Amino acid sequence: MQDIARKLLEPFAGAVTVDDAGKVAVPRPTTVAGPATDKLVWGAVFGDAATRDTARWLLWEIGQVVGVRPASIHELYMARGRGAVHGFTVPAINIRGLAYDSARALFRAARSLEAAAFICEIARSEMAYTDQRPAEYVSVLLAAALREGYRGPLFVQGDHFQVNAKKFAADPEGEVGAIKALVTEAVAAGFYNIDVDTSTLVDLKQPTLDTQQRVNYERAAELTEAIRREEPTGVTISIGAEIGEVGGKNSTIEEQHAFMDGYQKALKARGGSLVGTSKISVQTGTSHGGVVLPDGSIADVSIDFETLRRLSRDAREKYAMAGAVQHGASTLPNSAFGKFPEMETAEIHLATAFQSLLFDHQATPAAFKAKLYDWLRTNAAGERKAGETDEQFFYKTRKKAVGPFKKEWWGLPEVVRAGLGAALEEQFAFLLKTLKVDGSAEMVARHVKPAPMRRGEPAAAVTAAPDDAEAGE
Repeated sequence: MQDIARKLLEPFAGAVTVDDAGKVAVPRPTTVAGPATDKLVWGAVFGDAATRDTARWLLWEIGQVVGVRPASIHELYMARGRGAVHGFTVPAINIRGLAYDSARALFRAARSLEAAAFICEIARSEMAYTDQRPAEYVSVLLAAALREGYRGPLFVQGDHFQVNAKKFAADPEGEVGAIKALVTEAVAAGFYNIDVDTSTLVDLKQPTLDTQQRVNYERAAELTEAIRREEPTGVTISIGAEIGEVGGKNSTIEEQHAFMDGYQKALKARGGSLVGTSKISVQTGTSHGGVVLPDGSIADVSIDFETLRRLSRDAREKYAMAGAVQHGASTLPNSAFGKFPEMETAEIHLATAFQSLLFDHQATPAAFKAKLYDWLRTNAAGERKAGETDEQFFYKTRKKAVGPFKKEWWGLPEVVRAGLGAALEEQFAFLLKTLKVDGSAEMVARHVKPAPMRRGEPAAAVTAAPDDAEAGE
């Protein structure tokens, strides 16, 4: 292992070292923010198995030494539940395509704005169609933060660890078991924030709110226990739950009470000391990716901000959580984002707009985009609905062209990646400022203090959980 590690560290020219005992040192930390990290992350993603695992271990260790450490946002959210902090909304950003350059753009924006209250996340479905397993995802984020000179906790989140309702109906324990396997894989990689999504199991045909939510809250409690079994010593993983599937009917206070009261009872029955959720995801009018019109534009969305405000306040006052979480927000008009901190929304999830930028920006070569779309015509043909225009079809399916062409995305000319990175940085900076998390580094440092978690050697391989490209995103 040391021989591979030393070979990978040659571009650092002594700025990063590893001794015979496997201890990594960083005598010249500023050098990490240079091209040598580009080469190391390439090995972490595209190298052979031994190179990949060693590169990922080195990135983890470098981060531990210089102060870029995967962390849980739980304590900050508990402070919000107590009323100790307020007036901001944490953006949870799904990094799908061109992951390294996209993440670098985010960390550049964060560093320039002294922002730290933001999350990088990936959903169960996204792992499948972007070809990014948890260990790779964490390594890419670490590399991007190091490359941009960012310092601070790295909040990596499993978004929509969702139970597939059809698979659950056929094999309940098998499907829940698949989520538990994903939890094991993700926590081992450094995902210390996980959104459990059993809202697909809500049954609105049942006569009472409790019976409608029962399978949802019972399975959420079961998965909470599974997460607590996996979390490292000294880490309380931030867990989110969901009361209504995104794109469905709007949530109500009564539904929130039915879920949370049932969840807390179910959790207590599993062990009085189990820590519960830090936030609750609700539905207030959005849908993932937006509604695509025939010309490829996105239909206007009307969010019920008053419901969002009331649900957030209730979550804090009655259950001491950070508040409500809004999904499917990235396709909203820019004018809407300032309302989220005004409504004291705890967190919003943002994904599709960044993907759209990568596909639609003028810097993206037309020939490359045409190649992706030609591939989709064949490989995603089964997803085309009758009467659907090309614009609707490609908007809906083009996420599926991220993973199969990952190496080509990463290998785009530097001038192309620079143009895309600059556009993304501008978008990220707007969101960080508008959501009032600029200047949040000091607040985060007061509440989140990740202890070093050194690893003496590359982590043992963890079995990949079953993929599900159709689970929520």
